Amino acid sequence: MNTPNTSITERKGRANTQFLGLDINLPVFAISSGLAVIFSILVLINPEKSYEFLTNTRDFVVVWFGTLFTVSMSVITLIIFFLIISPFGKIKLGGKNSVPEFGFLSWVCMLFAAGVGIGMTFYGAAEPLSYYTGVFGTPLNASPESEEAYRLAFSATIFHWGLNAWSVYAIIGLSLAFFCYNWKLPLTIRSIFYPLLGNRIWGWQGDIIDIVAVLATLFGLTTSLGLGARQAASGLFYLFDLPNNLLTQSLVIIFITAVVIFSVYRGLDKGVKVLSNINIGLALVLLAFVVLAGPTFKIIMAYGENLIFYFQDIVRLSDWNRPEDLQWYHDWTIFYWAWFISWSPFVGMFIARISKGRTIREFLTVVMFVPLLFCLIWFTSFGQTAIFQFQEGIGNLSEPVEDISLVLFYMLDNLLFPILTSIFSLFMLVLFFVTSADSGSLVINRITSGGKENTPRIQRVIWAIVQGLVAIVLLVGGGSYALSAIQSGSISMALPFIFILIAATISLLRGVYIELYDPQKMINQNGK
Repeated sequence: MNTPNTSITERKGRANTQFLGLDINLPVFAISSGLAVIFSILVLINPEKSYEFLTNTRDFVVVWFGTLFTVSMSVITLIIFFLIISPFGKIKLGGKNSVPEFGFLSWVCMLFAAGVGIGMTFYGAAEPLSYYTGVFGTPLNASPESEEAYRLAFSATIFHWGLNAWSVYAIIGLSLAFFCYNWKLPLTIRSIFYPLLGNRIWGWQGDIIDIVAVLATLFGLTTSLGLGARQAASGLFYLFDLPNNLLTQSLVIIFITAVVIFSVYRGLDKGVKVLSNINIGLALVLLAFVVLAGPTFKIIMAYGENLIFYFQDIVRLSDWNRPEDLQWYHDWTIFYWAWFISWSPFVGMFIARISKGRTIREFLTVVMFVPLLFCLIWFTSFGQTAIFQFQEGIGNLSEPVEDISLVLFYMLDNLLFPILTSIFSLFMLVLFFVTSADSGSLVINRITSGGKENTPRIQRVIWAIVQGLVAIVLLVGGGSYALSAIQSGSISMALPFIFILIAATISLLRGVYIELYDPQKMINQNGK
């Protein structure tokens, strides 16, 4: 396809404002950062009322829009499979002569890295175990500790972290990559909507899209940071008997934010990228240890079994009309869909940046199935080990555990070298924390600077501070219900972004149709 006219391609950063050492899209930066700061101040002024507001908003969203979340995730997954098998799959990101920036193996490893993080560390052992024991309810109202509960413990967990979750990342990532590399638009969310809005994406309509994307990303990121802070505090409590309270969790976030600010200010981005690669190595080492030190034979046999369970149960678990387990469905499935929807600009931008030169078919196939495979291996290994310890009455997992942030450490306590592996896990968690916060500030900064790559460092410092502040105030606002407050924030911000996600999917379909069948239409639009 021909390159769009310069009337489009020159827009990157064209509307930016330079002042006080900043280079920003003023409406997007000012409104999104202002709303985040105002939200933080209001929560700190009146935590109880703020928590009540968040929970009421969450309840409203899950009751009235939960079905929209579930249906959207399923439909987007089906659309992705359509794109894979359709003629659109042969379109190459960057044009026919585009060459991949990374080798296939390196690219797959980086996608693999995107699938590993705080969430999987936090829930790796805890989620399957909690579904099996029924401490927070069971999927499809299965009897706790039954064969059906065992089956659903893994099929529901993989359902949450598998194809449906990655379909959202894939559709946003593909949309960003396609319109950036093929239509030469800035790598920012508003660019996705050019087929629907045309040059209006440079006006207030585009500003609204980017503002919602920033706030959704911010709350999706703070969900991960909040979970990480809770688990890190639990690890400090387990290892060093430090109090596991809001102060400790807040200090963890402050420490991580300070590390990120230092790395950004000192220009240590390459060092953070190295840390990200180290993280993957540490995760693989921990995974291998659990497989070898845990019930190895059971774990290996369960890989294929759980994959079969997943595909057999995916339709039942996708059903939104489920009165038998409505509370579980709202607390787990809707929370996950909201979290992943709000997290999608972050992950989508990452995979878009590394995927130039891939065909749509190759991109979607690998982005969907590599994380699914790792998710299957990770949750089966950790979940099988935790459930085995519960069934055999071993250690602290002999009884249901309500504080799921402790499950990982309790599980490791019953394996070889418990102190060493717990310190290892805590260190890995901190590294995940640093890299997530650093990358999050990078993505948000890029959106608020109109897609520009090279911007003043102070802008990323500002966003590192804002995301740390929001994570802390959600913990403070939730008090003893901090986890619920974190989840409520994520669910609330996912609501406006779900409509952007749906429209983005429609815009992508229109864009690839024009690319393949009517490229002249794009040229004519540019000339208007």
